[in-house]
Formats: sequence, C-alpha cells, structure tokens
Amino acid sequence: MAYYSIEDMNKVGLNPYEAIIVAAQHARNINSQRLAQIERLEEDPSIMIDPRKITMVALKEVIEGKVQFKRSDSHQ
Repeated sequence: MAYYSIEDMNKVGLNPYEAIIVAAQHARNINSQRLAQIERLEEDPSIMIDPRKITMVALKEVIEGKVQFKRSDSHQ
C-alpha cells in the first residue's frame, strides 16, 4: 500500500485536513464513474474496471496535482 506524507500534501498547497476532504470528494466522483462502468458491463464485456482502492486512487491524484480544487475562504 502506498504511503503519503504530510510533506506530499504540502507540496500541492493543502494541509492534511483539506487534502482528505478534497480526496473524499474526488473518491465519490470516481465511485460514480465505476458504478456507471459496472452497469454498462453487461452490454460491453470488454470494459476494464480499475481494481485499485478508490480512496487511494483519489488521494494519489490529489497529491499529484491531477485534481482541481478551489478554497472557499468563507470562515473569515
């Protein structure tokens, strides 16, 4: 299993709490896409479904900067 440190999260400008929130939202999107693929699996058995854990994929993509996010500074 991959390990991501706090320094990895800081590189993309997130504190650990923000990184987890962004990753959780991204994981929900990935899960929706996978569910849609599973539904289409009967029609097209050649569809490949990624076997990796959704949460780890989401966190990795957040840390690699593949996920766009915007801070809302409404708590001022």
